[in-house]
Amino acid sequence: MFSKLKKIFQALSKKERLFFLAFAAIFLVSLIAILIIFFNHHTIASPIEGGEFTEGIVDQPIFINPVLASSDADRDLVELLFEDVLDLSQNYKWENEGKTIRIRLKDDLHWSDGQPLTSDDVIFTLETIQNQDTRSPLFSSFKGVTPLRVSERELTLTLPLPYAFFENILKDLKPIPKHIFADVPPANLMKLSNYNLEPIGSGPFKYLSYKKQKDGFILSYQLVQNKYAVKKPYLKNFNVNFYQSEEASRDAFNKGEVDGLGNINSTTLKEITVPHQEFALWLPRYYAIFLNQNTTEPLKDKNVRTALNYATDRKKIINEALDNQAMEVFGPLTPTMEGYDESLNEKNFFSLEKAGEILEENGWQMTESGIRAKTNKKTKQTQTLEFNLIIPENPIFSRTANILRDDWQKIGVKINIQTLASLEETIKNRDYQMILFGNIFGRNPDLFSFWHSSEKFYPGLNLSLYENKTVDALIEKTRQNFDENSRINDYKNIQNIINDDRPSIFLFSRNYLYLLNNKLKGFEEKNIPVPSARFENVDKWYVKTIKVFK
Repeated sequence: MFSKLKKIFQALSKKERLFFLAFAAIFLVSLIAILIIFFNHHTIASPIEGGEFTEGIVDQPIFINPVLASSDADRDLVELLFEDVLDLSQNYKWENEGKTIRIRLKDDLHWSDGQPLTSDDVIFTLETIQNQDTRSPLFSSFKGVTPLRVSERELTLTLPLPYAFFENILKDLKPIPKHIFADVPPANLMKLSNYNLEPIGSGPFKYLSYKKQKDGFILSYQLVQNKYAVKKPYLKNFNVNFYQSEEASRDAFNKGEVDGLGNINSTTLKEITVPHQEFALWLPRYYAIFLNQNTTEPLKDKNVRTALNYATDRKKIINEALDNQAMEVFGPLTPTMEGYDESLNEKNFFSLEKAGEILEENGWQMTESGIRAKTNKKTKQTQTLEFNLIIPENPIFSRTANILRDDWQKIGVKINIQTLASLEETIKNRDYQMILFGNIFGRNPDLFSFWHSSEKFYPGLNLSLYENKTVDALIEKTRQNFDENSRINDYKNIQNIINDDRPSIFLFSRNYLYLLNNKLKGFEEKNIPVPSARFENVDKWYVKTIKVFK
């Protein structure tokens, strides 16, 4: 066949041969193009195992131990190296009218060193947290919880009272290996164990090595795929580099030395010069002006508090102080949280005119100084709308306070801004008229610490010293209410009552900016309870793919 074609080709003239070759080339190119189009149309890129990823963090790890983790770097590494008890479980169910949770662990669980992971490890971890000598940050979360071993794979946890949010808290119960820590006295756990920096875990990755400078500054951690993981990752290697400043981490990202950067500010974002993916992740946290009505009579006037709310331009604050990296907040829950009442958006609009009318109608007259005043008919004392606002030392809060000061001045309210490097003593003593501060829920959407009247004083976090018996009762009910629809209805009632009482001026919820280079795929988070939760589905991240038919 080939020899016949050869003779035919040789019989052609030179011009005919050129024409034939050109036609053949066009035919082959067209055929290849058709095959490529067909292949691309009928196949998809599917992730496969392999590759590595490097995260950049501006912080230092101290205790890579779920019981002791206190810094963001600690918690980030713990998320990569340890699994929580619910992810380790085959199933779990509530018993005893919501007071007891029965947990059955998966079959054949192992630590990254190959040793079996059992219910004994879970119980040991809980008892270590509950030992005051350990000084675990999780102590209050698990206080009063009683563990009971049922078998090697099964255990129960019994609470003093039913608690609807306990499953959220269990996401923080990441077992540590009993065979490693059992012989370490709890008081020495923080000081003596090398395993706090060289951990044996149960997560998608396992510890390989770390590097540090002569001065002790840890430069990086090298992690590898954990073959015993319950959620095996695609990535073979995961590295974490540590930096002393956001500028240094930015430069590393621009140079391609790191693939991911978390919690960056808007200024740094503008200085990123390489192609990247940008994610605005929403955390359950908000910032507000908390009003201490006990410090000055005018703040006891609900009309004054209402006027201040109308005179607060949240959109302007978000645009000018936060470069649009935030969302408006109008109550004790953020828009991304369970039970948020969207009707609050319509009730809390910006209007300097309405704010001024409220003050005018209620006897607060404008004086020559530009500050409104009112004379008490009984005491004959004149009170003025002049307040001290305490803010943390941070450019964002300074810009926010300046916008509030300027707008509130337009309705006859003077604000004296006081910036403090530390607010600890001020908050502890409730020594403020107004304070700009944030409420951070984390994994637990419980309103108790922030708004129940029993939390008015330190160490409670009810910074407005708010007291309303109906709200107290509703908050207590939500804590023991396992019916989601009923709990959401209670949340809406709480929000509307607090909105009517005006104990605070709610401002905004900042997002968590996370940057990834373009090679990383599989990141799909939008709302996360804590910053480290950006790694909760790290097993789905990938950099290598193969084409497969649909």
